[in-house]
Amino acid sequence: MMNLANKLTVLRMILVPVMVALCYWPQVYGWAPGAVFSVAALTDLLDGQIARRRNMVTDFGKFLDPLADKLLVLTAMAMLVHKGQMPGWVLCVVLARELAVDGLRLAAVGKGQVIAASWYGKIKTTCQMALILFLFFLNRTVSAEDPIAAVLCAAAVVMTLWSGIDYFIKNRDALRVGASGKDQP
Repeated sequence: MMNLANKLTVLRMILVPVMVALCYWPQVYGWAPGAVFSVAALTDLLDGQIARRRNMVTDFGKFLDPLADKLLVLTAMAMLVHKGQMPGWVLCVVLARELAVDGLRLAAVGKGQVIAASWYGKIKTTCQMALILFLFFLNRTVSAEDPIAAVLCAAAVVMTLWSGIDYFIKNRDALRVGASGKDQP
């Protein structure tokens, strides 16, 4: 049976196609997909707190939670790119970082190591979500003419890159290969 924390994670994933549908629905304004994104982002905050406080941390949750986060943020950014509110290269930077860090985590698992989420990663997610909410709710576009959107976008990109670099620096042993050409434990 699924616990409350995991149900919230699954709800976050279910809300993603709802957000997408609202982006395409005629006569629906940015606040509607923004509201759905807000509820989904709130489940991200709540599921972790509930799992830790009630001792409900599960392997299922450890696997699904980061997947749900990536699905939510990357899909929202894709919708904003599609609507012309965000440059496509921002989405590419975020996607590349996520794939690289996931690759690092897989390499670490192969060596029996677990790479926990970092504070920089949490700040990165906060910056990304702030940018997404700003663009959805205020129907703004990242451009030189909109300094607030530009600053939020810059913060999201810088923290995305910084957190990715930090993961690789702190976990470089996960990628180390020995003289024999085999991975080192």
